[in-house]
Amino acid sequence: MRLILIGVIDAILGWKSRLSGAVSVGRGSRIAWRRISRAAGNALSVGEDSIVHADISFEETGGKIQIGNRTFIGRSHLVCYRSLTIGDDVVMSWGVTIVDHDSHSVDWMDRRNDVLEWGAGRKDWKKIAHAPVVVSDRAWVGFNVSVLKGVTIGEGAVIGACSVVTRDIPPYTLAVGNPARIIRSFSPPPDANPAG
Repeated sequence: MRLILIGVIDAILGWKSRLSGAVSVGRGSRIAWRRISRAAGNALSVGEDSIVHADISFEETGGKIQIGNRTFIGRSHLVCYRSLTIGDDVVMSWGVTIVDHDSHSVDWMDRRNDVLEWGAGRKDWKKIAHAPVVVSDRAWVGFNVSVLKGVTIGEGAVIGACSVVTRDIPPYTLAVGNPARIIRSFSPPPDANPAG
């Protein structure tokens, strides 16, 4: 039994060491290592005192995910082709999906061989739209929210449960629905940077 336990610990530590060049985790942060896929050739940076329970998927080499300090991400899914940035003091519930690309071309002729290509372990990204996603400091993203490519959620913004965010959300506002619409504004705290 002891040999089995030692073998399991060695396997986990060996797996983590293979990610060490690609993954940087700050002091006091906790991350679900087993939920990271395809980290080689990509960069994942987590600040200090954060808790990340999310599945993290890199689609291709050259992707970068940055997660700030004191940020909580529940059992959600971060899907990165090129760039996802999540700021400091962000609270993100469970079931949230953030993706920086369209996954497929909207033109049938450009996506007609996607399944065959996947079966061969390939994907052609040339005709797939992508754009960075930013969730700014102090934002709160409710459960089952989808955040699509090219969106910036402003500092201190709140996204209501089950919303689909298809365009930028200004700082210190509450947005809900599909597509998410602003229904309320908040007064920023005295130390806020509403431009961020």
